Amino acid sequence: MKIKNKNVILNEYKKKIKLLKSHNKSYFTDDSPKILDSDYDQLKKQILDLENKYPFILNKYSSINTIVGAPVTNKFEKIKHLKPMLSLSNAFDKNNMIDFIKKINNFLSLSSKNLEIFSEPKIDGISATLIYENGILTRGLSRGDGIFGENILENIKTISSIPKIIKGRNIPKLLEIRCEIYIGKKDFESLKDNFANPRNAAGGSLRQKNSKETAKIPLKYFAYGYGEIKPMIFKKQSEFLKKISEWKFSTNPLVKIVNDINDIENQHKKIDSIRSTLDYDIDGIVYKINDLALQKRLGNTSNSPRWAIAYKFSAEKAVTKIKDIAIQVGRTGAITPVAKVEPVTVGGVVVSNATLHNEDEIERKDIRIGDTIMIQRAGDVIPQVVSVDTSKRDKSSKKYSFPKKCLCGADTKKELSKSTNKQDAVRRCFKGYDCKFTAKEKLKHIVSKEAFNIDGLGKRVIEQFWDLNLIKEPSDIFRLDYNKIKKLEGWGELSISNLKKAIDKSQTISLDKFIFSIGIRHIGQENAKILSSFFGSIKEFTKLFDIKNRKKILVNLVDLDGIGETQVNSINNFFSNITNARIIKDLIVELNIREYAVKNNDGKFSNKKLMFTGGFKNMSRSEAKAIAENNGGKVLGSISKKLDFLVVGDSKPTKKKVEQAKQLNIEIILEKDWNNILNG
Repeated sequence: MKIKNKNVILNEYKKKIKLLKSHNKSYFTDDSPKILDSDYDQLKKQILDLENKYPFILNKYSSINTIVGAPVTNKFEKIKHLKPMLSLSNAFDKNNMIDFIKKINNFLSLSSKNLEIFSEPKIDGISATLIYENGILTRGLSRGDGIFGENILENIKTISSIPKIIKGRNIPKLLEIRCEIYIGKKDFESLKDNFANPRNAAGGSLRQKNSKETAKIPLKYFAYGYGEIKPMIFKKQSEFLKKISEWKFSTNPLVKIVNDINDIENQHKKIDSIRSTLDYDIDGIVYKINDLALQKRLGNTSNSPRWAIAYKFSAEKAVTKIKDIAIQVGRTGAITPVAKVEPVTVGGVVVSNATLHNEDEIERKDIRIGDTIMIQRAGDVIPQVVSVDTSKRDKSSKKYSFPKKCLCGADTKKELSKSTNKQDAVRRCFKGYDCKFTAKEKLKHIVSKEAFNIDGLGKRVIEQFWDLNLIKEPSDIFRLDYNKIKKLEGWGELSISNLKKAIDKSQTISLDKFIFSIGIRHIGQENAKILSSFFGSIKEFTKLFDIKNRKKILVNLVDLDGIGETQVNSINNFFSNITNARIIKDLIVELNIREYAVKNNDGKFSNKKLMFTGGFKNMSRSEAKAIAENNGGKVLGSISKKLDFLVVGDSKPTKKKVEQAKQLNIEIILEKDWNNILNG
């Protein structure tokens, strides 16, 4: 009987370990977790409890503490970390933190009064490590399994805020910076049709084989720690972060030194109370011993440091019931299902709507009207449905049938991605401005802060003016009948005067903001800047209206870094729509669109036009282009007589471009010459 019980326990343990490894692959390798972080943490805790309760388990199996991350894939070069990238042990309540401090004091034979503890938010992103030799970024690795990581240097280099060269004094010969890479919640709004969550988007972008694709994603990061440093010049964690901040690394501003359990609890509650207002996801606070000498004395267990712990936040969840499922149409025609739920308080906010993401998500979770559901709010405007309690489902319940038509009545469809050869998860209406629901959302985008930035003309006002037929198309904004507005409730002389001033001011707009504003699918702010640089003026841009000119232009656009086949097809589809073309032409008439301005007219390439081909050894082509622009040059995407220089990298340059340049007597700069110019 005793042996049978042992076998039952061992089988239970084995199943949980197998499940954990499966979730590790989903989280660390696929960037697509199948369960909530809180549920994952609970699974780990159950395994540890089994190990502690039944020591005989470890006679047969290795401890869970030997499992870190997931094995690296064959997609990228596999490189061993200079120092292992370990996981953190978790704390879930005050007692766990008391135990953490007690163990440290016992290990070091210190009193708690002597401890300085450094606290910083735990970013829910993708871990990476940056290696600098003599101040130059030479390697960039993913976490991988903690021992070996993937070489994702070229993708990391596309994050402009990461220093490629450290400038300053006393820079160690070898400096390894650990960081967490993420996508801001606001930036994720333009990507949410293609990714499940910000972490999934960040991970997928960093694991692109083509760094041009990564460059299109607005990745950000926070540096939080270090690996190898030679010579070691720091004595405290706080000193380390202060110094690397001076070296232009991004560090989190919400850090603080605490001294005892009361300080720890107060900081935990304070950050928890504001986390929904932050532009990045956090799931707890990391507490570290501030003194690096003490960190060294404490050392590590097999998979986590003894001197640090992650104090997790409780998930902001609530149980409610779905009253109805409504369909919303976005500015790109995306059809998004939203659950109308019985009002419930989640994280201090009363919630009546929850996003269902897309048709596939509804089918996967089998979500139905009338279901009792668990919803979670993590700072998003609309919470998400986590799970369905099928035990409370009515027997007469029927599966939800996702509508195949848009609210405007047009047929919808899912696109097939040419890069992945997979069907898009999102169903769309492709009528553009011909769909009144899409048209209204495009108007909301046009007046937004990132576009025309018209104060006083927000989403609610657009809704009101739309219903009153005051604004139906973008050009209507600049032809408003203010006499009609005067008759509306809540509109006095001052508010009307302020609105008129804001609209008048917005009539002058830069070319890149205009391109971003008109709402071409797949054309974000960075793409718009690239296109603005290519066209130079609105006169050149309007050549897209003519089909013959458009075909010639689109061929050249493919050569631009940051613009791929997806963007080119989207531009073609947009301008092929007669209504889209008419509406944008009418808008242009109302505007003063400034020509593209070179960032800096002074420099080694002042007023010169350059084009790049081939790869470079010491920098990405994107970085080379940025250097050219920062030195007064203008980067073009095609060979023409206007070109001054063709810069040719050593790795796989396009022979056709080199031959064309020779025929046109354009000066060719080889990679070694390029390096000499930069260093001269």
